[in-house]
Amino acid sequence: MSEKKLKLGFVGREREVPVEVPEGSPGPWGADADLSVVGKEHPRLDARAKVTGAARYTYDIRRPGMIYGRLLRSPHAHARVVKVDLERAKALAGVLYTESYQGSEIRFAGQQVAGVAAESEEILDDALALIDVEYEVLDHVVSVDAALKDDAPKVKGDGNVADGRRNEGTPDDVARAHQEADVVLERIYRTQVQTHSALETHGCVCAWDGDKLTVWASTQGTFSVRGGMAQHFRIPAEDVLVITEHMGGGFGAKFGADFWDLFCARAARQTKRPCRLMLDRREEHLVAGNRPDSLQHCIFSAKRDGTLLGAEVRSWGTGGIGGGAGVANPAIYRFRATHKKQIDVYTHAGSGRAFRAPGHPQGIFALEGMIDELAEAIGMDPLEMRRKNDPHPVRTAQYDRGAREIGWERRRKKPGSDAGVRKRGLGMASARWGHNMRPNFGVLCRLARDGSVLVANGAQDLGTGTRTLLAVLAAEELGLDPSRITVRLGQTDDPEGPGSGGSVTAPTIGPPARDAAFLVKRKLLEAVAAALGGDAASLQLKDGMVLGAPKPLTFAQACALLPTETVEALGRWQHGSKVLPNFAGDVAGVQFAEVEVDVETGHVRVEKIVAVQDCGRVINPLLARSQITGGVIQGISYALFENRILDGRIGTMVNANFLDYRIAGALEMPEIVTIPFSVANGINHVGMSSLGEPPTVPTAGAIANAVANALGVRIRSLPITPDKVLAALGGAS
Repeated sequence: MSEKKLKLGFVGREREVPVEVPEGSPGPWGADADLSVVGKEHPRLDARAKVTGAARYTYDIRRPGMIYGRLLRSPHAHARVVKVDLERAKALAGVLYTESYQGSEIRFAGQQVAGVAAESEEILDDALALIDVEYEVLDHVVSVDAALKDDAPKVKGDGNVADGRRNEGTPDDVARAHQEADVVLERIYRTQVQTHSALETHGCVCAWDGDKLTVWASTQGTFSVRGGMAQHFRIPAEDVLVITEHMGGGFGAKFGADFWDLFCARAARQTKRPCRLMLDRREEHLVAGNRPDSLQHCIFSAKRDGTLLGAEVRSWGTGGIGGGAGVANPAIYRFRATHKKQIDVYTHAGSGRAFRAPGHPQGIFALEGMIDELAEAIGMDPLEMRRKNDPHPVRTAQYDRGAREIGWERRRKKPGSDAGVRKRGLGMASARWGHNMRPNFGVLCRLARDGSVLVANGAQDLGTGTRTLLAVLAAEELGLDPSRITVRLGQTDDPEGPGSGGSVTAPTIGPPARDAAFLVKRKLLEAVAAALGGDAASLQLKDGMVLGAPKPLTFAQACALLPTETVEALGRWQHGSKVLPNFAGDVAGVQFAEVEVDVETGHVRVEKIVAVQDCGRVINPLLARSQITGGVIQGISYALFENRILDGRIGTMVNANFLDYRIAGALEMPEIVTIPFSVANGINHVGMSSLGEPPTVPTAGAIANAVANALGVRIRSLPITPDKVLAALGGAS
């Protein structure tokens, strides 16, 4: 071990800490690190393949002799499957495999009742139409309000409320804090169910070679799919190869081997032919996951000087037949006392799944609305109230940057005071996320005598640019342009990688990629020193050259001196061995929104979003801005448009398509100013942290606060649609 001083933080806010660097490891990059490649803009390695159509997604996979699978789904939200008659379907020429789930209990519309595999999709359509199903239709309930009634049909066991109610803090402490307040506000905020709506639907292609299975999957977890398949078929995990070369979005719903994936693999095994099963758009809406809704009963208090005192939140939400309806409220700000009680309510609907920053967009929407309402009640600028109660060192600086960019001084001191039909308003909201990374994953780096470089890990690139990120980190160590690095991702015969959830992928495999490149660099320089003389410790790699050698030497010429055809190393970040001090306890973000609202039509248009987002050290600003922009777009869509609508009478989704389930498109896009806020945060020797989820957290809250500033009335439920605007202006609650 050797000790060195590490400078953490950002320009204007830095501090030095002592750290120990293990022998044979690269030293950590501090705020003052002199880096040639990291922190610069680099185009995506796979950009050309994607824009030309050369990139192959799971949806594109076609295998010789491939057959097609599909599941017949129940139209009822609650029923018993009394009988499934497959005889007519089996008799249809081209039908190769069938399954019946007769006797099962249907608990949501869209649940499978039978499965068919056939030689063509046209034959599948005919076969499914020939299946006769007899149901015993039962009473159902599809909303939180209805499920909480005493006479509501039971979804699970004896009741519709989950046993695992979550409580934090004590109500007595909050009550004492309220007693000291000048203002106590009690409000109810609501958010809707949002479906994931990834561009590429769930599904896979499965092919068997004897007892070995290959799965091309649209997944966020190649290794969890491998494990699920191996467990289901009782075969070694090493006999399952999962490939996800490219994928069209996940957002949290694509982990593990789902029922339809297992059916696809069973059909392939039974018929001895590759099988393809991709969900259609309606199935995707019904069965493939959603963000649970929320009803948040909030009681907040403050002093006249803006000091926050008490925050009590009781929340209910439904993830359908699943859980996960908690909310991040209260959060971020410093309260004297808080109490939170969160309750999952079961309904006859498809199960909720993790969705980009689970619980945060819902909770932050209500939290930030309450902060603005308190500020208005005491006559204080809402930005100043946040400054007063937010101890985070990074957000403190982000407030200044974002306020300047949006022109916060233009905010209407008197909400709704604009003359005319179209009124403008400004609002803001904050975000937090954890420094999420997972230990014990490895990245391989291999150099060849021809000068080629391979970096490999079995994790998947969701489309966020992970390939390019790993190339940048390896290129920094090897003194190359990232375009000279080949990165292989999404094959489970490479070193194990994490599932892409919780914004863990980059900070989990980024540091091992640097480790691996550092280790092969040492082997290369030792080979150069052995061949040409000199000390390997005096040699450097920079700008494609070996510096300090007895004669000028390019990187390729140096590789030609390797003693073997290739050299390789496995970089691995192990918990406890390379954990460094950190500058701030979590990732920080701030967003400011400007909106225009037409008070005659109720139409809300977002004119501008300013997003200032921390992710630790920014490795590639081009990728970071893309991630932030994507999060903002999804947040705008959540705030104004997306809403799963279930018909209470029939229990199914009435807008399970992209015509009626509205998603923000090009015409709804505002000016989006993304500001990646680089912080040398420590934690790992690269200093990087999480980015994928936090940019979508505050958007809806910022927009809602801007709408309230424009109108002078507040809308406390999402999405903020024209009918709600007009109702609020008319005085309806």
